Amino acid sequence: MTEQFHAWRLCLLSVVLAVASGCASFSPYSVSERTIEGYLRDAVVEFDRQQLQSGSPIGLSLSNADITLGPDGRDVAVIDLSGQVSLNALVMNLPVDIMLKVEGAPVYDSKEKAIYLRRLQLLDSRIESSFFKGDLKPVTDSVMAVVARMLETMPVYRLDESSSTQRMFGMVPLDIRVAPGRIEFVMAD
Repeated sequence: MTEQFHAWRLCLLSVVLAVASGCASFSPYSVSERTIEGYLRDAVVEFDRQQLQSGSPIGLSLSNADITLGPDGRDVAVIDLSGQVSLNALVMNLPVDIMLKVEGAPVYDSKEKAIYLRRLQLLDSRIESSFFKGDLKPVTDSVMAVVARMLETMPVYRLDESSSTQRMFGMVPLDIRVAPGRIEFVMAD
């Protein structure tokens, strides 16, 4: 029985490979901006939970994460983030409202079966707080460093191993390409 199962799985994998490689424009699976936005929100909640558990005095919460994939036909993702960074110092909680616009290149890691953003650039930033007056550049730089570390170490999307379709795609050599409004999984060259 197990030999038949492995033969069936190999046959199905061969069909998927043949179909995908036979059609250059064919993309068997893609991920929309909206899906990545939801995944990013959930990942930030988990990142913040881990940071606080490890004793970090900095908390991060997102109120908005708007992602634009493939603007102007470029292979990048632009993310508009807004939320709050809070410094939990002694008995005080010092909240700071942040608005960041960053650009990065989506990269697929086949071992992790996940998409990460690399080569991040800060396009725009604003910080608002009743506790700070004057030049906020040092604060902006610190917040950007935290956000960059977060985005470069946590995926913005991971194939769902509980889905048989996505598990199958994770078994073949894949790459991604950025298209307007989505990231497409394609066969690796």
